[in-house]
Order: sequence, then C-alpha cells, then structure tokens
Amino acid sequence: MNVLQNNQDAVNATLLVTVTPADYNPAVEKAIKDYRKKAQMPGFRPGTVPASLIKKRFGTSFLAEEVNKLISEALYKHITDNKIDILGEPLPTVGYQTPELIEGNEFAFSFDIAIAPALDLELTKKDKLTYYKIDVDKKMIDQQTASYRGRFGKYVKAEKTEDKDVIKGNLVELDEKGNVKEGGVSVEDAMVSPTYMRNADEQKKCAGKKIGESFDFNPAKAFDSSEVELASLLKIEKEAAKNFKSDVRFTIKEITRYEQAEMNQEFFDNCFGKDAVKSAEEFEARIKADLEKQFVSDSDIKFILDMKALVIKGLKNVKFPEDFLKRWLKETNKDMTDEKIAAEFSKLLDDLKWQLYTDKTAKAANVKVEEADVKAVAKRQALAQFAQYGMLSVPDDIIDNYVKEMLANKDGKKTATERAFENKVMDVLKEKVTISDKTVSFEEFNKFFS
Repeated sequence: MNVLQNNQDAVNATLLVTVTPADYNPAVEKAIKDYRKKAQMPGFRPGTVPASLIKKRFGTSFLAEEVNKLISEALYKHITDNKIDILGEPLPTVGYQTPELIEGNEFAFSFDIAIAPALDLELTKKDKLTYYKIDVDKKMIDQQTASYRGRFGKYVKAEKTEDKDVIKGNLVELDEKGNVKEGGVSVEDAMVSPTYMRNADEQKKCAGKKIGESFDFNPAKAFDSSEVELASLLKIEKEAAKNFKSDVRFTIKEITRYEQAEMNQEFFDNCFGKDAVKSAEEFEARIKADLEKQFVSDSDIKFILDMKALVIKGLKNVKFPEDFLKRWLKETNKDMTDEKIAAEFSKLLDDLKWQLYTDKTAKAANVKVEEADVKAVAKRQALAQFAQYGMLSVPDDIIDNYVKEMLANKDGKKTATERAFENKVMDVLKEKVTISDKTVSFEEFNKFFS
C-alpha cells in the first residue's frame, strides 16, 4: 500500500492511495473464512458452505469493506506520520474516477485535504488592550440591598391601603344606578391588589382606604378585560367574564402588606451567616465586594472578545483553503446551503483563526487542564447563575452539589472544560501584551454588546 502526496499550494494537497492485492487479500480471505463458520444456506449444514460459493456471493462486499478500512488506515497513518495539521477531513477528489472493485486488481483512490496555514503572528508588548472593570455604584448596592430585604421580609396586617397591598373583602356587582344588583355577582373574601391594576384611574379608587370602608371600581377596566383575571376575581367562568362590564363595590375586611426586613443583626445573619456582617456599613461593603466578583466574568468575556479581535486582525492576510472548507461544510452538514455558507463563512473563518491560534499558543506553552481547573470554572458558573436571581451568598454545600450535578452532565462538563482551557490560554496571552485597566459604569459596559 502506498500514499503519494501532491501539494497544490501551501494549504491544499491531494493524497493518492494505492491498494494492491497483497494488501487486501489476507483480510478478505479471513473475512470469508470467518463468515463460512456461521453461514446458513439451503442444502448445506451450518459451517459447511463452500468458501467458493460464499466468495462468489459476498466476495465483492468483503472486498469493499476491507479496501475502505485499508484506505482509512493509510490516510490516518500518512497524516500522523508526516505531522500534517489538516482542517476538516479528507474528501474524495472531485472528477477522479473511482475504480471498479474487481478482485486481483490494484486500486487507486484520490483524496483532497486542507492543510492548516502557518500562523506567524507574535503578540508583543506593543499590542495594547483595555481590561474593563464595572463600577459598583451606590445605586447598584441599594438595589441589591432592597432585593435582600425583600427576600427576608414578612407579611404584616395594615390599617390603610397602599399600592402593593393585598386587599381582602366582600365584592358585589352594582347596577347602572350604582346600587347592589339583585342576583348579581357576589363574592365573599375576594382579593385584589392595586399594583396589578393596569388602569391608573381604577387603581386610584382603592387608594388610602381603611378596614371597613368600601370603594367602587370597574374590574373590566382595571384588568384590561383579561378573562383569566376577571374570572378569578369574580369566581365566574371565563366565557361569562368576557361579557362582564359592570362596576362592583368592594368592602374591605383585611389589608395585608409585605414589609422589607429591617437592617438588624438577624437580617445580616440571614443574608451572610452568623456574625459575618455586623453593621449596615459592613453589609454594604459585602454587597459591593460580591457584586464586583460577580462582574469579573463579564469583564473577562469582554477581554476575550477584544483579544480575539486583535488576533484576527493580525491574521487578516493568512490564506485558508476556502474552496475546500466550503465544500467540506456542505458535505458534512445537510443543513448547510450555498446561501448559508456565503452568509456565515467570514465569521467561520474568524472563529477558525482564533481556534488555531489558541491551540498553537496552548501547545507552545504546554497548557494542561486539570480536574481542579474544570471544577473552579463550574463553581464560578454556578455562583453567576445564583447571582442572576439576586443570591450572592449561597452555602458551600449547595454550590458543591450544584457543581457536581453540572459536571455529571456531558455537555456541562464539556463547556466547563473548554472555558478552563480558554482561561489558561488567556493567562498566557495576557503576559504577551500590554494591558491597562479602566473602570466604567454598568450602562457604559453594556453598550459594548448593544
């Protein structure tokens, strides 16, 4: 068996694989012999079918299977032995006549390969990047504080209604003259909350009312004719709610209000653990520190994108085997059309440049990702997810269990491993360039992604 490489240019080549009878005969004969042991044909006992009959009926199939196997092995060995960094996979050469498989003949197959281009870019201290840090201002601290106080607050009874209260009472339907309608809708212990009323005029009607007082309002206007909300409030079917346009009178029996937690030691302990924080000043400092940690991952993502842009710009003149790559994308992905490839190819090339450059950097620096690195990334991802829900202080055992479940998932572990690898490569690249820190507001930072 022989493999002959013919380079068209620096990034395109063909591999001509020649398979001789001496290469495939032993394997074909063995396949026939193994099949004969279990073959069953009319007129013959199992294992007694003549090899010649099996060869006549199935020989071409065995030949094709073994030749394909030999070709695959030959291609892999040639690429590995010659340390060829290929892109994609070898593809049959367009226009090359595939030989007819006839036993005893020599067969030659031609394949196109794409060779990864040499990347000569070397970043230096002359290359400058900015690392953007998000300023945690008083407004953000106050918002997070309010979130904590809301989470650890409690329901209390009130004497006079406010917008966010839940008002409980008796509801009766009124006629056109404003009197209680005979046989109309009547609900005991109905519940409304002004904050959910979408009509401001109707909302005002229940403001500042005390227990025992009544107010008239129009539910259809208040809830913008929402069938679900009207049916729930009036205890009627949705079909009936469609046509309900009457005013109602609501007599207040009870007012419930959710009060935020007080800023005291019990609250501090609930948020961060026993005696971890002992004053309002320490509480705000802890909130600020936690938010700053949370935003590090956002700053890192922005920096990675800027580093990627710097690398891609430095590789703008690198030649890629574009025709091959377009063909490979189309042949290996049934959803890839010419139109889709044309629209996405520029971005695909940029991603490929970044991937090749980071791989080269990792190899040169002998970057290795350990299990501890993957767990650390998964933990940061877990903390970030909890932080999205305003949970900046989560017990270690909950985080550990969350990380364990994340890494038990194949996709979750793959994502964490890729991020750990990227982080290590970024550490190497950061040492090569000049980095200046800049603090910006949260609003300014978000404009980078708009």
